[in-house]
Amino acid sequence: MYKNEEIQNLILALGLGVKGEDFKKEALRYHKIVILTDADVDGAHIRTLLLTFFFRYQRALFDEGCIYVGVPPLYKVERGKLAHYCYDDADLKEIVNTFPANASYHIQRFKGLGEMMPAQLWETTMDPERRLLKQLRVEDAAEANVVFSSLMGTRVEYRKELIQKAASMINIDQLDI
Repeated sequence: MYKNEEIQNLILALGLGVKGEDFKKEALRYHKIVILTDADVDGAHIRTLLLTFFFRYQRALFDEGCIYVGVPPLYKVERGKLAHYCYDDADLKEIVNTFPANASYHIQRFKGLGEMMPAQLWETTMDPERRLLKQLRVEDAAEANVVFSSLMGTRVEYRKELIQKAASMINIDQLDI
C-alpha cells in the first residue's frame, strides 16, 4: 500500500506519518480533509477507496473529526433565470414536480466535476457558505471498509447477492446503453 505513488503523495501533502501510529495532529497541514469526487458511481468508488485507506491506515483522522465528504450536485435545472442544483434523482423529480405541466425548463446532468464551469464548481462545492459537507465518523468509515472488503474480497456469493438485489431497482429506460 505505502509503495503506491498516489498514496505517498497523499501522505506527504497532508503531513501524515507513514503508519497510522505515527499520527500527530499538530503535524497535519490541513485539519479539514475534504474528499470531493464525482456524483456518479465511479466517484462513489473512488470515495470508498479513500475512506477505506484512511480507516485502515490513518484511523485517528476520523477520531479527530478531520474527514469530510463534499457533496457535488448531479443535475442543474434551469427555468427562466432561476437555477436549482439537484443531488440525486429524487431531488430532480421533486424540483420538476413543482413546475406547471407546460413549463419550459432545461436539465443539465453533470458527468463529473471537470465538466462544471469554474463558477459552478465554486458555487456548489467550494464556497463555504453554500457547499454541502458531511463530517464522517468512524462508523461511516467502518461501513465503507465492510463494503469495500465485501466487494473486492474473495466471497463471490456476497457480490452475487448484492448484484441481484440491486438489479431489481434498475430502471432500464434510464440506462445509457
